[in-house]
Amino acid sequence: MNIAVCINQVPDTASRIEVLDGKIDSSRLNMVLNPYDEYALEEAARLKEQGSAVVFTLFSAGDASRVAAMRKALAFGADEAVLAQGEEPSDSHQAAGMLAEAMKLHYGDCLPDLVLCGRESSGLNRGEVPYLLARMLGIGVAGRVVRLESSGRELCLQREADGGVEVLKGRLPLVVTAEKGLNRPRKTGVKAMMKARKAPVHMIEVSVAPLPGMKVSSIHPLDRTRSCRMVESVSELVPLFEEVVGEDGDW
Repeated sequence: MNIAVCINQVPDTASRIEVLDGKIDSSRLNMVLNPYDEYALEEAARLKEQGSAVVFTLFSAGDASRVAAMRKALAFGADEAVLAQGEEPSDSHQAAGMLAEAMKLHYGDCLPDLVLCGRESSGLNRGEVPYLLARMLGIGVAGRVVRLESSGRELCLQREADGGVEVLKGRLPLVVTAEKGLNRPRKTGVKAMMKARKAPVHMIEVSVAPLPGMKVSSIHPLDRTRSCRMVESVSELVPLFEEVVGEDGDW
């Protein structure tokens, strides 16, 4: 079984985020492995430990700055790592396209049997890439999975639903997104990290044009300050309401 795990790097929550020329200024950010991807990595490692015929490959899309996060992911026991190298993707469609192109070039005429992704990236919380990737590869997708059992080419999946658990049955190849609770990601030891540092990261040059869409021009913190003004009569209150509501009648 060929298992592909897609990983992303996201800003550390302690980092200060600034926008420069319509893009997030990454030069001041400390980038870390996306937390949701660790559940996908752990599940791939467990499946590999259960069967000797499993080949576990990492994929990421972007520039060479992603190599550090990929080496951390290699410590989960991945056999190899592939970077879909190009400019940092500006939208979900571009990221999925770069990953799909890299997988097609890496696997040739075959597709990976199982593609594991985190539910979403904690940077933007869109959760779009796995579904776009599944469509580009022409295979099915199951999202927010909290339990996965493999039996040959068949998969039994569970995900939480309102008031209970939803049970799904799928057949490989399939894209699965990992939800918190699927497993408990392991703590990688020093030996595994040292081995990961020496492992090669294969570069595959890809280029996928972004879809025209929204451009971020600036990011500002939400102003949560509140002001309180005391008035002595209704006649003083009405002009204040008009000032807050505005001429167009919207709050």
